[in-house]
Amino acid sequence: MSSMKTLFESEPIVVNLGLKEFAGNLAERGYEVTHVEWKPPAGGDDELVRLLQKLRPLAGQIDEANRTAVERMFAVNPVLTEIARAGDVVPGLDDYTILHAGPPTSWEQMCGPLKGAVLGAILFEGWAATLEEAENLAFSGKIRFDSCHHHSAVGPMTGVLPPSMPVFVVKDRASGGVAFASLNEGLGKVLRFGANGVEVLERLAFMRDELMPFLDTLVRMAGGIDVKPIVSQALQMGDECHNRNKASSALLLKELVPHVPRVDMPVEAVERCLSFVSSNEHFFLNLSMAAAKVTMDAARDVDFSTLVTAMTRNGTDFGISVSGLGNCWFTARAKDVDGLFFPGYGPEDANPDMGDSTITETSGIGGFAMAGAIPIVKFVGGTSEDALRFTRSMYGITVAENSAYGLPALNFRGTPTGIDIRKVIALDELPVLNTGIAHKEAGIGQIGAGVARAPHECFVKALRAFVNEYVSEGE
Repeated sequence: MSSMKTLFESEPIVVNLGLKEFAGNLAERGYEVTHVEWKPPAGGDDELVRLLQKLRPLAGQIDEANRTAVERMFAVNPVLTEIARAGDVVPGLDDYTILHAGPPTSWEQMCGPLKGAVLGAILFEGWAATLEEAENLAFSGKIRFDSCHHHSAVGPMTGVLPPSMPVFVVKDRASGGVAFASLNEGLGKVLRFGANGVEVLERLAFMRDELMPFLDTLVRMAGGIDVKPIVSQALQMGDECHNRNKASSALLLKELVPHVPRVDMPVEAVERCLSFVSSNEHFFLNLSMAAAKVTMDAARDVDFSTLVTAMTRNGTDFGISVSGLGNCWFTARAKDVDGLFFPGYGPEDANPDMGDSTITETSGIGGFAMAGAIPIVKFVGGTSEDALRFTRSMYGITVAENSAYGLPALNFRGTPTGIDIRKVIALDELPVLNTGIAHKEAGIGQIGAGVARAPHECFVKALRAFVNEYVSEGE
């Protein structure tokens, strides 16, 4: 009885669960409130809770498999070994084949920017002389379209990759794995945003005829370029190596420039190449994507692993793949991007999310490392607190921290790495992505940048498939 009397005579100690508004109301009335962020498991969805429960007996096997997958990732040592013509090095990239970003799609299903980039690629290859002829060819069925990911490749935005386009070749010294990515064209009207005009084709020809041999010579003279140390250092200099690549692009140049005097090319060509790379602050992006791709491929095909090995989008669909589920894609409609738009444009002009560049987030950088690139909020929208919050929230849905990629703003804590589909569903927390925004019509190009979340449905489909694959009937 005395304890009850003491309870009502003393000041209450309030712990609020869930809705933060309740804590605010009490605080306004002078009460001391401790707010605890909480929401029901799996968002309160009974089916998803049941699926997660079915995996509990396998928790030990799954955790061990995920450790194996992450250890394979951390063992990867990606090295840029050459810059070559895509058709000469990318497996299966034959004549009249065009690769694209995202899960597989068809000409009829492609969004506007992707169709525009395909037409530009056809003109670049010389398979057609006019846009009309190119469109007829694309529609005819003679062109084979396939996902870059099916060929160990990645490409930003539309990700269009025809045989004559130059690519970074990145090899893992540990496993011998290899991945490829196109070279970054810069900003403005570019093929990756669906532009296909004369200036676009002339730039691509320059990249093939002058830039490719120039950079390839430098890379070979350097004996290859280790990519991981550049990413590690850039994360401590304000980059996150997806939408902010100022430091990483400069660090790459620092590795290449000492070899320039020994390049046997006309001075004017050397000047053009150096000017192109040095004026493009996003140049390192495509190289970081290839490094991320070879890293995530090392984590594929681990039985019982719930680790996400790819996240990608083609402007129509968003797809993920999971280590323990082989080559399956789990897809949903691509989402709109919440961001900042260039003057004269708005959400009504934007194409849904697109590109293979989310391989960076899959590997633990990009949006997952925004705490290391707080200035990026000026480009993608939001506040400094948002950048920190995004990274902190990703620790909850990942299985490890990458000590090679320490973040100064978090006391050099390693980036959150290894997305676990179980945790995504259980915590109802979706992977955060930062990205460029393309105009929905071909040829206009980038109109902004922002932050998006992966679609919930992809992870639901993957969880169902995982249970069907690994849980015996009756369990």
